[in-house]
Amino acid sequence: MNRREFTGGLAAAALYASRAKAAWLPGNVAPFSMTELQQQFLNLRFGMYIHLNMATYEQREWGDPKASPALFNPKSLDTDQWAQAARSAGMAYGCLTTKHHDGFCLWPTATGSANVHDATDKRDIVRAYVDSFRAQGLKTCLYFSILDLRADIRPYCVTRQKIDKVKRQLTELLTNYGEITALVIDGWNAAWSRINYAEMPFPEIYKHVKQLQPNCLLSDYNHGRYPAPALYYTDVKQYEQHAGQTIPAGSEVPSQSATTLQSDWFWKLDYPAQELRSATQIVEEWLIPFNARHCNLILNVAPNRDGRFDQNAIDRLAEIGRLWRDRAPAPRLAPAWQVTTPNLASARPSYASTIADTSGPDLANDDEPGTYWQCDTEQTSGWVEIDLQKSTLFDTVTVVEPTYLSDYGTDSRIVSYRVEASSRGQWRELLAGDSPREMVYRVKPASAERVRLTLRGRGKPPGIAEFGLYAGAALPRGQH
Repeated sequence: MNRREFTGGLAAAALYASRAKAAWLPGNVAPFSMTELQQQFLNLRFGMYIHLNMATYEQREWGDPKASPALFNPKSLDTDQWAQAARSAGMAYGCLTTKHHDGFCLWPTATGSANVHDATDKRDIVRAYVDSFRAQGLKTCLYFSILDLRADIRPYCVTRQKIDKVKRQLTELLTNYGEITALVIDGWNAAWSRINYAEMPFPEIYKHVKQLQPNCLLSDYNHGRYPAPALYYTDVKQYEQHAGQTIPAGSEVPSQSATTLQSDWFWKLDYPAQELRSATQIVEEWLIPFNARHCNLILNVAPNRDGRFDQNAIDRLAEIGRLWRDRAPAPRLAPAWQVTTPNLASARPSYASTIADTSGPDLANDDEPGTYWQCDTEQTSGWVEIDLQKSTLFDTVTVVEPTYLSDYGTDSRIVSYRVEASSRGQWRELLAGDSPREMVYRVKPASAERVRLTLRGRGKPPGIAEFGLYAGAALPRGQH
């Protein structure tokens, strides 16, 4: 059954939309465990990114937020062609840019944002995409940018009204278009977007997504800020391979690496004659090795201004499909620890046994994994202590040594560590171990006014990038 037969005109489309909405109201779907969902996602192995938006018509990578929506005009839109091309490449899912950083929406949103109903071609691109991909047996994911320059959702400008607008847009996407396998979030808590998880509150948005679709994975583009061995504020770690982010050897967390078939994300005038990335590189250098590291490859294919793929892209995708014959399930995934709640130690007064030049203890609880406190020169043991200023309940501790930073080095300098908590002047041990490779640790729920991390090291002075405390942040292994 093709898409046109499936929709059967406006009346049938409206009926389908109402049924889809009813099917995805909270409580109507039995949730899988988080590990089951992550494994199902990894079993898809290979997906298609589709960047189509205002930038397609502007020779840009970010659309001009002042440009007229009338510029958007995919007059020969063919989402069936996209889906057939994805199938020819051996892909199992797609991901469409529903809203990029300039804020133009590819669906008829009722939130007041510029959208397809303001465009020259007024078709609901999200509806066409999900219908076409599902008709080919492919799973559907959606991309959504938190940064929104048209709506002035940017650093230091986030208000309650703007948070609610984001939630309303996500409600539309997650109730009107059926089952969404994953929601890929961009422009949030990144060095370049600078909208942090406090301004646009992560726990609130995350909970909202899970209430709408409990089986929808949320994947935030934050690898540039958080170390690889744990999942910080995401269900699936998202690498931007196109920006040089690489998957560590032996990675054990579920992840997805995004890159492009053409030179950039959005279509350019020279794309029909451009030499595309080779099928051999895509399959043998990326897809197969990445799958072995619990990482999917998602390859962006940019539609042209007519809303179709150029012939050279169609041909290369078919070539990829002929080369990639491995359809076995992905390697089994061990349950991964996740951090999804605020760091209770962040910005609290901190103290240390010693302080190296320019390396104060505040760098150990600043929620910035790219900075670190370090023992003073020739000191191989020491401690850092956080004053929580009031009795604070927590059940998760992060101890992150910056072995992922080049100026620190990849070898651990910590032989052992111990975490103690003080309540009403009485200290007790909560956690102890050797080199803190795992980074995220569950402890028995504890209330404390002060918490201390003691290190015993070797060789060079040891350091700590993040000594964090969380309540309910790490999911029990293998459970939702």
